[in-house]
Amino acid sequence: MPIYMDRHEIPEEITAEHVALMHQEDLKVEHLYGCKGMTYWCDSKRHTAFCLIEAPNREAIQNMHNHAHGEFPHDIIEVDPHLVESFLGRITDPQKADQEELNIIDDPAFRVLMVLETSDYLHRLDKNQLSIFTQKFHRSVAKSVNHFEGSIVRENDKSYLISFKSVTNAVLCALKILESFKYCYPILERDNQRLKIGLCEGSPVTSQDGLFSESIFLATQMCEVVQDQIVISSAVKALYENENRNAIIDDQLIRTLAPQEVAFVKHLVDFCERTWNKSKFNVTSLSKDLGHSKSQVYRKIKKLTGKSPITFLREYRLHKALDLIHDQQGNISEIAFETGFNSPAYFSRSFYDKFGILPSKYAQMCQQ
Repeated sequence: MPIYMDRHEIPEEITAEHVALMHQEDLKVEHLYGCKGMTYWCDSKRHTAFCLIEAPNREAIQNMHNHAHGEFPHDIIEVDPHLVESFLGRITDPQKADQEELNIIDDPAFRVLMVLETSDYLHRLDKNQLSIFTQKFHRSVAKSVNHFEGSIVRENDKSYLISFKSVTNAVLCALKILESFKYCYPILERDNQRLKIGLCEGSPVTSQDGLFSESIFLATQMCEVVQDQIVISSAVKALYENENRNAIIDDQLIRTLAPQEVAFVKHLVDFCERTWNKSKFNVTSLSKDLGHSKSQVYRKIKKLTGKSPITFLREYRLHKALDLIHDQQGNISEIAFETGFNSPAYFSRSFYDKFGILPSKYAQMCQQ
């Protein structure tokens, strides 16, 4: 039977004890709707609660809540319990103290998510050397995450998704990983490496499907769009400075995105995802879609990415081509045309200028 997580907005006067009582009412009637309440999270500070429920469908959950206490959830998403545990640390109730009759869970589901990306798969060193340096870096990441009480949700050779309860720990972990990165590769090869870290706050359930989907999306775009090595949202900055008695984030090490910059990044990426393989993928259509003049678009994109709009759009296509070649989704000419390049020769030259390797050579590496 599928497992769902729902989100409830709770009034300020509702306490964690009230939520615990409502949960008990759910458990009394859950069998009538084929449901099984696994656990819940209550965040008194942010006035939200999240229930984890095994159920035949979303409607059964709504009917159960309505029967038990009349509080409908605002959103319900289907979830993987293993992911829930990775993000939030548990999928059952925390142990109740012996002297307590009611298990009051005042445990926020709010998290700070870190997306970390590297580009070691394009390194020019031979395979054995790359393995040694990469393994050293991955060990340093794991050590830092463990030290700062993070939880690795997902990882592969070039990226991590990490969950933190503490904003302070998330920021300090990012700084530690950046420091360690400098010592994991030889000096001559450091320029060929890329480390990008995005930090964004969020809750597990929103109107979009997928756990923490909005936060993951934004943290990923912070890595892939913004030029700085560590990028955080303004909310993460405010929470960090509040937790640390108004300590100031070092702007030389960490870039903070203002809310209007976040909105611009979201709109920019949405345009790119919709049109990257179409003929209208150009600065003129981008400016029209964003509702800005070409000069405004130039200034905004240059400030965020360090690139002109033309360069940004071309490299966006090149990264799509990189993924297609890596996944062996066609020959070089096919991928060149599929990603909007009119000439395979121009595509190969652009690919080499960006990544330092011909696409044909990279395709051979991917086949090994």
